[in-house]
Amino acid sequence: MPAFDEETFGLVAALTRVPDIDSAVRAANASQFGLSGNLWTRDVGLARKVARDLYTGGVFINGVTASDPRVPVGGVKNSGYGRELSHFGAHAFVNAQTVWIENA
Repeated sequence: MPAFDEETFGLVAALTRVPDIDSAVRAANASQFGLSGNLWTRDVGLARKVARDLYTGGVFINGVTASDPRVPVGGVKNSGYGRELSHFGAHAFVNAQTVWIENA
């Protein structure tokens, strides 16, 4: 299924049956992309544990992928690097300067 192996945007969902949560995490992490992932569940505690195992820039539990200027947004793997927004994103636009005074 091409949608499973491509980075899709919009109202698209690739559904794949797996026998358990560990298999689901392995399948998700096998993607060459990693912008974000979404977990829908009544067991938020379990979702928080699963989120730690997902290799994505963001994990959204019981909600759609979103951005907010207070938190960093960005992907991993072929979905990019670095972060936008928040103080993490602001640092991408700052040139640090070193001033060294020997034996002053």
